[in-house]
Amino acid sequence: MNGLYHLSFLLTRDREKAEKCFVAGIEDCVKENRGFRTWARSWAKRVIVENAILELKPRPSLPDSSSVATVFSQSETSSVSGAYFDVDAVLRLGDFERFVFVMSVLERYSHHQCALLLGCSVLQIREGRVRALEQLGGSGRAASFAAGF
Repeated sequence: MNGLYHLSFLLTRDREKAEKCFVAGIEDCVKENRGFRTWARSWAKRVIVENAILELKPRPSLPDSSSVATVFSQSETSSVSGAYFDVDAVLRLGDFERFVFVMSVLERYSHHQCALLLGCSVLQIREGRVRALEQLGGSGRAASFAAGF
């Protein structure tokens, strides 16, 4: 249960909204998923993500003409997934970058899944992920983030 609440909090950055998304996820899981107990946690995570998206409506920022988008290859992205990140640094990310980071890096959603859920292109997801990783890497505080989120 803690992991589900932490997911909700990382996405919303607000305790009240996090609790609302968390409770909705659990309620929906209990109501809709009675026959599939083994899928309950995955289902609850998905509902939490969807509720957080509805609550905050994260949108990609307009591209900065001075920045050049970097796209990671599959081998580069897989090495990031085992890294640890400071919770405060993640919470300081903009809404879109935070959602993309949590969904694609921590929850391991594909770029395509992220794009569908966030209503944007795969390119915007890749660019958002790059911005998030650059901000987190530049913060110099890659230490205390728990992988269980």
